[in-house]
Amino acid sequence: MNLQDPEAARPGNPRQPSPPPNGRAAKAWLSRNRLYYSVKPLIPRRLRIAARRLLVSSQLRHAHGVWPIMPGTERIPHGWPGWPEGKKFAFVLTHDVEGASGLARCSELAAVERQLGFRSAFNFIPEGGYRTPPKLREELVNAGFEVGIHDLKHNGRLFESRSGFGRAAVRINRYLTDWNAVGFRSGFMLHESEWLHDLNIEYDLSTFDTDPFEPQPEGGHTIFPSWVPSHGPNRPIAAGEGYVELPYTLPQDSTLFVLLMEQTPEIWLRKLDWIVAHGGMALVNIHPDYLRFQNRDQEFGTYSFDLVRQLLDYVSTKYAGQYWNPCPCDLARWYRRALLDAQPGAAAATAPPPAKILRNKKAAVVLYSDYPADPRPRRAAEALVAAGMSVDLFCLRESEDEPEEENVHGVQVFRLPIKKKRGSKLEYLRQYGTFLLHSFWRLTCRGISGQYDLVHVHNMPDILVFSAIVPRLRGAAVILDLHDPMPELMMSIYSLPRPHPLVRMLCLFERWSIAFSHIAITPNLAFQKLFVSRSCPPGKMRIVMNSPEEAIFVNPDQPGQTRQPPAEPGELRLMHHGSIVHRHGVDLLVEAVARVRTKIPRVRLDIYGSRTPFLVEVLETAKRLGAGDIVHYHGPKSQADIAMAIRECHLGVVPNRFSAFTNINFPTRLFEYLAMGRPVVAPATHGILDYFGEDEIITFNPNDVDDLAAKILWVHTHRDAIPPLVERGAGVYQKHLWSGQKQYFLQEVCAVLKALHHG
Repeated sequence: MNLQDPEAARPGNPRQPSPPPNGRAAKAWLSRNRLYYSVKPLIPRRLRIAARRLLVSSQLRHAHGVWPIMPGTERIPHGWPGWPEGKKFAFVLTHDVEGASGLARCSELAAVERQLGFRSAFNFIPEGGYRTPPKLREELVNAGFEVGIHDLKHNGRLFESRSGFGRAAVRINRYLTDWNAVGFRSGFMLHESEWLHDLNIEYDLSTFDTDPFEPQPEGGHTIFPSWVPSHGPNRPIAAGEGYVELPYTLPQDSTLFVLLMEQTPEIWLRKLDWIVAHGGMALVNIHPDYLRFQNRDQEFGTYSFDLVRQLLDYVSTKYAGQYWNPCPCDLARWYRRALLDAQPGAAAATAPPPAKILRNKKAAVVLYSDYPADPRPRRAAEALVAAGMSVDLFCLRESEDEPEEENVHGVQVFRLPIKKKRGSKLEYLRQYGTFLLHSFWRLTCRGISGQYDLVHVHNMPDILVFSAIVPRLRGAAVILDLHDPMPELMMSIYSLPRPHPLVRMLCLFERWSIAFSHIAITPNLAFQKLFVSRSCPPGKMRIVMNSPEEAIFVNPDQPGQTRQPPAEPGELRLMHHGSIVHRHGVDLLVEAVARVRTKIPRVRLDIYGSRTPFLVEVLETAKRLGAGDIVHYHGPKSQADIAMAIRECHLGVVPNRFSAFTNINFPTRLFEYLAMGRPVVAPATHGILDYFGEDEIITFNPNDVDDLAAKILWVHTHRDAIPPLVERGAGVYQKHLWSGQKQYFLQEVCAVLKALHHG
């Protein structure tokens, strides 16, 4: 088959695909589709494919000039930010699983793609002719792949009526939550962009740049992602909900190899070259159902996986280092983040500075923690004070030595007569309930007169946000700051399965709490994905990262700062700081240090953090392994003291065990080490790999002591490789400095106050 010359694909008078049906044409189009999908299950698959081959061969004669390349789709969108890290194009793999045969091929397909260095998204039908095993979804996600929703029943009837879609959306949203998914693609590429706002999704895959062979052939006419707002095309992205549209831009495998019976991937490769030349997104949909792997009997309506392998080899060899291969959720989040980042700069010329808006306003801050020891609430509260707000802060009173009331750097602190104690699940609930009642009474007494303009509530617990009921009724804006997802944290602490009644209850509390707030804030992408998938509309969630204070964590190798002490042969000083609990894997680090001692005679581990029952187990492990003399515990330290300790170490280690919580957590300690020019070894978890690439940080397989020891030894034996690696890692940190995060936080506070009082 001849593929039109990409050089000839230029604007002129090309044939356009069929316009969206309307009026009488719309009724005829809907009737035709309804009839086809009603009788489709009764027609043998072989006969269906034969009929479609005849139809497609007829349509192909009229597709010249618009397929596989449509001139004009290469136009760069207004404000296009360019691909991350200067990549030339994006290459996105997706897989729609239509039946049981495709389901059976998913694991093999994922294994081959992973071996070739690619990641993809697998989209499953929730209520189709098969059931997706939870174990398969878990295996795919743990291997770095993504799981999405493919229609509801895949019967072509999802968009028959607006009311019917609304009812289906309720069930689809339930599957999105249960599967922890954020993406959707309809069956047969049917689409109604406005209706999709009923779904709690971050992106949709149901359109294409050009495909005249689909039942609804009008496409998006672009090879770039686009934003679909819920309140009109000119409304800013941060002003309301919406989703990212990711069109497929390479022809579907079923079209090329099943219907057109192509024998080579030539059309794919030529279209790919054209997309690369224009810096677009090459997104392809490959159905496992139609694949035939090596040593499999030839089956009607299937094609050899070798054609897919040729495409992947072509990308990885011809365009090595030039492409970005994200999962769709990562691309959608990057694009949405890029649009958000572009808006403050665009609005800076006209929007008043936060200090002008917030001056003389009053805020309340509530946290079930110590103050000012907890850095995230302290930085946020001090940012509000610096912007001109008067801030009352309600927190725990952990010691009798702490005053009940004092002013700390402009923040008026009120300590409630409650101490945090570790204990059973019931003890946690009792403490949370007691603090909720105390804070509710304080906010009610002060907020009943409309005293507060803003209430900023930090979890845990999530339901602490309901202490702001009266201020909210009196007109205050409420921000819920979700430091951690409570269900996953409790699963990690108490080894609870996800179906446990307590976990389900916490998920329900989370949903209610986010619904009560005006906006929700969380510190990283993985948390955002989790909350959006089950509790929060995408447009309501913001990310404000936990970044070190730049005045404290300063690279000592910069001019004017104390330099790192030179390491003598056989010397390596390791450091760990933070909570000394089982999930943080400090005992695993002790084991790893004991194993490398024979090869690094002067290895030393310094541990900083408050004394806990688990510390006893850690120190006993050190003695049992004969490492008691090289493992040193120094107790809790201030941020400034931690910074001084980092200056004296050679390597920071974050040895977290793998759990539902640590897999999505992003430890601030990573940035603290990198900010001071120190390398860091960390587990290869989603929360960390969302931000760091393989050449920016040293990662080990979680729970694998041998691998952790090997990475520590690698640092010791590859000292020349450390400075450039740290420099690249520090570059990631530089993109998320607290100064920038603070400004974004204040802008969001201004936006929610303005929307509440003037919206």
